[in-house]
Amino acid sequence: MKNRVKELRIAAGMTQQQLAERVHVSSRTIISLEKEQYNPSLLLAYRIAEVFQTSVEELYCLRENRELEDRNYEDLL
Repeated sequence: MKNRVKELRIAAGMTQQQLAERVHVSSRTIISLEKEQYNPSLLLAYRIAEVFQTSVEELYCLRENRELEDRNYEDLL
C-alpha cells in the first residue's frame, strides 16, 4: 500500500531506527513499510501518524489507494 512514511521520516530528520523505537517496532518493520511490502496494523499506523502529526488517511494515502483498488476491481468485471 502506498504510504508517506519515508517522506515524512526524512523530512523530520529521523533514522529508521529512531522511528522504530518511537513506535515500538523493529527497524526491519519500518524498512518493510517504506518499501510498501508490509501493511501495518491499525494501531501501528495510528502511532506513526501521531509521530508525524498527521492522520492515518494522509499517511497511508487512503483515498488514492482506494481509487486504485476500485479501478483494479472494475477491470476485473
